[in-house]
Amino acid sequence: MATLLISDLHLHPGAPAVTEGFLRWLDERAQGADALYILGDFFEAWIGDDLLDLGAADPTGTAPLAQRVASALKALADTGTHLYLMHGNRDFLLGERFAREAGATLLPDPTLVTLGDERVLLMHGDSLCTRDEAYMAFRAQLRDPDWQAQILAMPIPERLELARQLRERSGEANSNKAEDIMDVTQEDVVTALREHGVTTLIHGHTHRPAVHDLEVDGKAARRFVLGDWQPGIGWELEAAPGHDLALRRVALSD
Repeated sequence: MATLLISDLHLHPGAPAVTEGFLRWLDERAQGADALYILGDFFEAWIGDDLLDLGAADPTGTAPLAQRVASALKALADTGTHLYLMHGNRDFLLGERFAREAGATLLPDPTLVTLGDERVLLMHGDSLCTRDEAYMAFRAQLRDPDWQAQILAMPIPERLELARQLRERSGEANSNKAEDIMDVTQEDVVTALREHGVTTLIHGHTHRPAVHDLEVDGKAARRFVLGDWQPGIGWELEAAPGHDLALRRVALSD
């Protein structure tokens, strides 16, 4: 049975084609999989699991979308597929409630897993973009438990406005940065592989799907980069018994 890995769907009400494509992919591609790993930025923004209490009253439309997606994931989990979620830089407040309703397990970043006969390192990927010093400082704030607790204590309308401001700030900041600054730092990739004692890394975040060959202490190593999802187009990595890891672009519509 195959294991599938995806990331960077950035689900939100303004991109219904991506949501519909993902739900179709679940039905047609993920059925029967042994496991599905979603490596961060599953949602474009997430202000806390209590958003689900708003239901149709959520002015952004995220709550009903999330409930629909969670139900679809739970249906897949109920067939025996193991589901795993990792936080990204957009949905770092995803919590145990959503995971439970989706039938999934939250994973720390990074996480070591076994795919076939190989130990593999999974990450979202943003922690490797160390040349972007401004983002790394911002990331440290976002991942601080005390800061997160303060945010989750805010009324939902204030959190919704904060999320809007953060997305706007991110877009403005990225538009003024060189492309290479927003990619991973090769030395940090090697360090991560060395520290975890593996030769394969799988991550998303950069929206630059590719397979990179590298060397770690004289050993051949690889870095698989998952792509972001767009209307009609998705990216998956498949780990199937007896086959090498395969990164694929997949059509999400006829």
